Amino acid sequence: MNSRKIILVVCLLGSSLLGKAQLMNAYKHNAEIGVGLGLGHYFGDLNPSAKINRPKAGFGLFFRKQLNDYIGLRLSGEYAFLGYSDRYSDNPVQQRRNLSFNSSVWELGLSGDFNFFRFQPGFEGFNFTPYAGIGFGIFTYEPYAFLNGVKYQLRDLGTEGQGSATYPDLQPYTPLAFAIPFTLGVKYAITPQMNVFGEIVYRFTNTDYLDDVSGNYAPDAFPPLPDGSPSPAYLLQDRSYETGSPIGIKGRQRGTSLKKDAFLTLKVGVSFNLQTYRCPTY
Repeated sequence: MNSRKIILVVCLLGSSLLGKAQLMNAYKHNAEIGVGLGLGHYFGDLNPSAKINRPKAGFGLFFRKQLNDYIGLRLSGEYAFLGYSDRYSDNPVQQRRNLSFNSSVWELGLSGDFNFFRFQPGFEGFNFTPYAGIGFGIFTYEPYAFLNGVKYQLRDLGTEGQGSATYPDLQPYTPLAFAIPFTLGVKYAITPQMNVFGEIVYRFTNTDYLDDVSGNYAPDAFPPLPDGSPSPAYLLQDRSYETGSPIGIKGRQRGTSLKKDAFLTLKVGVSFNLQTYRCPTY
């Protein structure tokens, strides 16, 4: 191949690459709207070793605004059904304690996402990226438990003496808390309009009452009913009587407030791309 042919091939190849680059720049990936389904899991006083052995259902919706090819701002709404029980522990002390809870968690969050690769749906080689994110969330929670088939809201009972005249310094905890979510995920554009994704979001929270367990036993905060029988609050604040002799002595440690509770969600889902196009200039 003589030098003229070499120069011609190089020029044609350069023109093709330049055309593709101009075409990619003509398409602007503005935003995504997505939905995901998956699982949620709790970590705290009933699960101090961070086992992932009792996942429950979760789902979420989000809108992500792309600020550039790599950075986006995401507004999300999440739901996670969380719960755990001391019976799942390998620790005999926890098994004797015998506490449990369930809670529906609703979260509204705002976070920044970072794509590790340029993500340009519809262009081969640019339709996949891992991503990471960090943000801020606010969520509601209401731990509850069942006793003889009846559902009781544990916060209302003040199971550690909160709100009792016997312990005037202990106030009921709020059902509203804050979280710092950390996200790791991957997404792949199966068409220019639609992506599939998978992600895990771990949340540090500012509450130790996601499970209703944090401080000490306070059995004297729960007087018997008029007929002399123990109240539901008394029976739910210490359920060790179901596994042997009661251990809930006044002032004995029931949980620990040294570490806040946390939870995560693992989801897979689909998202839909919002794009604009402007005619490229050659």
